[in-house]
Amino acid sequence: MTVTQTLFKRKLVGFSVLLVFFMFSIFCLSIYKAVAQTQEHSTTDQSIGSVEGESQAKETDPGVVKFAFLAAAIAVSVGSVGAGAAVGYVGAAAMGAIGEKPELAGRALIFVGLAEGIAIYGLIIAIMILGKV
Repeated sequence: MTVTQTLFKRKLVGFSVLLVFFMFSIFCLSIYKAVAQTQEHSTTDQSIGSVEGESQAKETDPGVVKFAFLAAAIAVSVGSVGAGAAVGYVGAAAMGAIGEKPELAGRALIFVGLAEGIAIYGLIIAIMILGKV
């Protein structure tokens, strides 16, 4: 494989990662807007209910709940795919480094663990999204 093919593949991977991140951020912003409108609607309903003397249960729109679950699933899946790619690259480099210098095993394990933390960030965001619904 030539140098230009390698550079093209790296640019293509970088562009695709940025494109996925951009699409994911737009999707999350739309979900955030929908959840904010639902909370605004429920706050208005609660103030009307308190005027009438009735306490109304918080009702959520099924469409918003559907998109919240979809956003949580996408957050976990993108985080897991990113963690898998990171562990693949870091793990391969770590095994190469350990093969040359076995005393680097501890440091290499730390870097693999840091790459695995990306999946936990996706899980935390999913929990935060589901906590709003």
